[in-house]
Amino acid sequence: MKLVAVHQPQYLPWLGYFDKMDQCDVFCLLDTVQYKKNEYQNRNRIKTDKGWQWLTVPVTYRFPQQINEVEINTADTWTRKHLEAIRTHYRKAAFYKLYIDPLEAFFEQKRRKLVDVNEACVRMLMELAGIEREVVLASQLPVESDHPTGRLIDLVRLLGGDTYLAGKDGAKYMDIELFRREGITLLFQDFVHPIYPQCYGAFEPYMSMLDLLFNCGPSSLSVLRQARKKPIEAV
Repeated sequence: MKLVAVHQPQYLPWLGYFDKMDQCDVFCLLDTVQYKKNEYQNRNRIKTDKGWQWLTVPVTYRFPQQINEVEINTADTWTRKHLEAIRTHYRKAAFYKLYIDPLEAFFEQKRRKLVDVNEACVRMLMELAGIEREVVLASQLPVESDHPTGRLIDLVRLLGGDTYLAGKDGAKYMDIELFRREGITLLFQDFVHPIYPQCYGAFEPYMSMLDLLFNCGPSSLSVLRQARKKPIEAV
């Protein structure tokens, strides 16, 4: 069995993103679909002493651009703002000193496109978490179908897979029967959010993976795996 997972490239993704990545053999960043405003493609959340806050990458977007066409608004000093927010709100976390240097190096790099920012941060966070998986961009593959499910099937085939791991809500937008006809096993992620020590009182779920790393350090991947439930096979 070779399991493929596909997900849009996100900025500083949350825990469920990396839980999916850790379960697959190949993780494909789907950068060839339309960019959506006010979702997680250019923003994510960190915990603060007042709850949580967004970290948003400013972009210059023109409908209907694909994700890999969206450019960064370089007039905005967003990298400095994001790094300062991370320093401010995580400096008291148990493993702050272990991870702040790679974060600073990430923010020092100048990138023109959103997809480059997102690919870099995904690769950085997976490395810091100890996840070793092949990661590819959909735009680098000769996908023929522009049908939502057909595109996924093309990607699985091109990556040599026979099993596809979808998010838990994948059945709402995918043609399950098409997977059956193509002989591809379809699984749905059943993510259970772990509870772990955080700064600033009551636990706040659905933060960026940064939150888990700063608070749990080298045991972060074990925290994810211990909470994990087996994927559900489509019926």
